[in-house]
Amino acid sequence: MTLGRNFKMSATLLIPVAVIAVLLLAFWAGQRRLMYFPLGDVPAIAGLGLDGVEEVTFDTADGLRLSGWLFTVDDADRANTVIVFHGNAGNRAHRIPLAIALRRIGLQVLLFDYRGYGGNPGSPTEQGLELDARAAREFLINRRGVEAGRLIYFGESLGTGVAVKLATEHPSAALILRSPYTSMADIGQHHYPWLPVRLLLRDRYDSLMLISRVKTPLLIIAGERDYIVPAEFSRRLYDAAPQPKTFVSIPGADHNDDELLDGRMVLEAIAKFLGANGP
Repeated sequence: MTLGRNFKMSATLLIPVAVIAVLLLAFWAGQRRLMYFPLGDVPAIAGLGLDGVEEVTFDTADGLRLSGWLFTVDDADRANTVIVFHGNAGNRAHRIPLAIALRRIGLQVLLFDYRGYGGNPGSPTEQGLELDARAAREFLINRRGVEAGRLIYFGESLGTGVAVKLATEHPSAALILRSPYTSMADIGQHHYPWLPVRLLLRDRYDSLMLISRVKTPLLIIAGERDYIVPAEFSRRLYDAAPQPKTFVSIPGADHNDDELLDGRMVLEAIAKFLGANGP
């Protein structure tokens, strides 16, 4: 009887263990679906009524062809050029208001989609997005004649990790990070405290580990009420970064609010920062 009772108790204990194991396995296998939310449909730029925007393509080191839009300016030879590394959702069309606003203050802007976004081939991963970022930079330098010293990296949310990594490899004239985080593992653990995110996460985007190697002027912009990337994570990254650096908090702004896309305070902060630190 004792043996039978012990067997039943062991079997009872094995059931929740098995359930937990299945859940962890499902998270491991599907975690990138929880991180990346690409949209494929990109409108034809000709139908948007925008002047001075060119459709461009360039190839990555692993053979993927990416698409983008270059928002040009009249004096392109002397203008600074911004590469926008967008967040984890949507595609480049959702960043048009940002590009228009940046062009108004005299900046040429490249909006492009990562692999798997905007109809591009491939699937997004941390390593893949690093290749995409390098390809965008090389396109501007090698095919458009943009001086490396006139490039500005602009990272948005998930894209801040992409921008930080590129800045450690190829310094830019300035680095602008909107809603940055310390690492994706930290953000994941914040939102899923009951999961061992730090042990399971594949794409980590550990900006906190890299930020001390960034040697260019840094502007960090954070929403005061950002519930996706709480401002405390942006502040921790800022505190770990070397000088020169600037931190701007946008009062009352949540992660996806227009105030953090092309809002007046954001644009004023960028113009002031580049005026003081730009090439």
